Amino acid sequence: MKTITYLSDTGCLEIQGASLLYKHHVTANHITLTALALSLFTGLLLVLVAQPILFLLLPIVLFIRMALNALDGMLARECNQQTRLGAILNETGDVISDIALYLPFLFLPESNASLVILMLFCTILTEFCGLLAQTINGIRSYAGPFGKSDRALIFGLWGLAVAIYPQWMQWNNLLWSIASILLLWTAINRCRSVLFMSAER
Repeated sequence: MKTITYLSDTGCLEIQGASLLYKHHVTANHITLTALALSLFTGLLLVLVAQPILFLLLPIVLFIRMALNALDGMLARECNQQTRLGAILNETGDVISDIALYLPFLFLPESNASLVILMLFCTILTEFCGLLAQTINGIRSYAGPFGKSDRALIFGLWGLAVAIYPQWMQWNNLLWSIASILLLWTAINRCRSVLFMSAER
């Protein structure tokens, strides 16, 4: 159950862990940069030590990253910390973090480099199309079926799978191909949402 208290100086809502961060002057941008640094460090480690067993870290780091993303959004909204810099850090941080955490798949045995690069390109394209909706209609599109949280779930589970069962890496390229198709589908859906919203106006 959420504990909600209004702080008279800013009107910030005291919600569970967010209140502690707010009282210690931790801002939404600090949380965003922490998530980015964690992703970059983990990605670099997985590239430099390309051992399947280390991919056990991936689901853990992806979970922490998603939690930090939710927390920075909460701080920004409830504590009046929404800024242009924050928006830039949030969007660029998400894309850079995705690349940092998913690029190491390229260095796994049985992975086709071209397919992994294609998948990363489609990931960037998907986020670009989401931002395109905001540019045109003022509302960012989060249409699926393969958004950020979906990717975190699937790739986190796959990292866990190949760490425990290395023989499953023979299916790497199939997963990258399916992921690329789903990402393109997502990009198309986000562009369609732009057209539908424009038509309704």
